[in-house]
Amino acid sequence: MAPSIAFYEVSMNRVGIAGGAALLVASCAPLRAHADCFADLAGREVCLLHPARRVVTIPMPSASTLIAVDGSAQRLVGMHPSSKKAIDEGVLGRMFPQARAIDASVAGVGADGFMPNVETLALLDPEVVVQWGDRGDDIVGPLRNAGLQTALLRYGTEPLARGNLALMADIAGKPERAKELIAWRAATVADIETKARDIPEARRLRVVYLQRAASGLAAAGANSYYDFYIRLVGARNAADGLSSAPAISAEQIAQWDPDVILLNGFEEKLTPARVYDDEILSATRAARERRVYKMPIGGYRWDPPSQESPLTWMWLADLLYPELFHYDLRAEIVGAYRLLYGRTPSQADLDDVLRLSINGDARYYDRFAASASK
Repeated sequence: MAPSIAFYEVSMNRVGIAGGAALLVASCAPLRAHADCFADLAGREVCLLHPARRVVTIPMPSASTLIAVDGSAQRLVGMHPSSKKAIDEGVLGRMFPQARAIDASVAGVGADGFMPNVETLALLDPEVVVQWGDRGDDIVGPLRNAGLQTALLRYGTEPLARGNLALMADIAGKPERAKELIAWRAATVADIETKARDIPEARRLRVVYLQRAASGLAAAGANSYYDFYIRLVGARNAADGLSSAPAISAEQIAQWDPDVILLNGFEEKLTPARVYDDEILSATRAARERRVYKMPIGGYRWDPPSQESPLTWMWLADLLYPELFHYDLRAEIVGAYRLLYGRTPSQADLDDVLRLSINGDARYYDRFAASASK
């Protein structure tokens, strides 16, 4: 059984804010001059007269993270168009219908789609704008020049994911919520690590996460977040010889011959047929054994770090080592959504989150069907 919501509650005082997140929060402490000041993930001091009532988020995951931390979409007045797309495509738009009407024209031109639309922002009159803090000043300078209060985040590791939760909680004036959600993450990591520790080297499956597959091919290399959770559950990243996510060929994937292929959740029309129908990729062990899976989508896409990442780790652990991990994932999602959003998803919602219509005929995926739930 999973560490579950009950497990994390019991573990909260014992685990606390673990690992790099503890160092991150500790490093912020000197900047907290008074109750309404806090540090962002770039180490800058952010001061608000009160918990922000009007927030714009430009980094894609931060819109749904703010909703999870706050338990509502009321503070959110603007978001990136890709954030809106995920809300419309996933279950969050059904749980918080008002989120569908939030302005999504705050960015999207230049600088990889994150250049702020200052004119739109002026009309929205936000008290704080959340922006990337590690992608250069070109996308931050226009906000500063317009006199807009900014909070910068960074991305790509589990400590930073926990720090981003803390940042959103500070913006909403709910720091205790971050501790609660971080404790759940820490407890889940500890539970998975304990179970995966004794997997023999010969049993550590080779996994490839395709960050792009619908148009060209790109695989996530070493030191990526995908590499982190592939290793967390006891597997090996077959692409760990790569840095970042460079373009690769089908022949390269065939040479790796992975046991499992994970398809990104960002390319909306991408399905396992992309692998099964490919002359080269169909020869891989993953294709022959029907172990090609498209990543789920819940309150946000499960591929990158988000408020729902512990569910990603449980999902992958169950699929890779079903004889070792026995999470009742449908029950875990229900418990997590009550914790994160204060909502109870329907059985149809769970089918959609897990993409049963796409992944249902893949190996071991029947354990996620409603009929298999314990």
